[in-house]
Amino acid sequence: MKALTFAVAVVLLCFVDLIKTKEAPPKVQVYTREPGKPEKPNTFICHVSGFHPPEITIELLKNGKEMPDAKQTDLAFEENWFYHMTKHVPFTPTKEDEFACRVTHLGKPRIFHWDPDM
Repeated sequence: MKALTFAVAVVLLCFVDLIKTKEAPPKVQVYTREPGKPEKPNTFICHVSGFHPPEITIELLKNGKEMPDAKQTDLAFEENWFYHMTKHVPFTPTKEDEFACRVTHLGKPRIFHWDPDM
């Protein structure tokens, strides 16, 4: 009986390790369709890739508040079961405004700021 209990415990520990190794934080790219110039209409884009599991939310922010009318691609996966997704919104940047992408993966939010000089 002890041997069976031990074997079950080992299998469960291996299964937990397997699940943990599949967790991967997202790689985030924040950019615009055209070079970022003040007062010129553009598209603000946040591309998130290489994450697992697929539990994720993407918010595009202007001065800390979510921007309305953003469009999001469907969640897609690659051969290795890592996922990617893109969210974008039309916008006109100004020198006074700050733009960012907030990505929440597995309940952990992170903010990525857009640098118009990039």
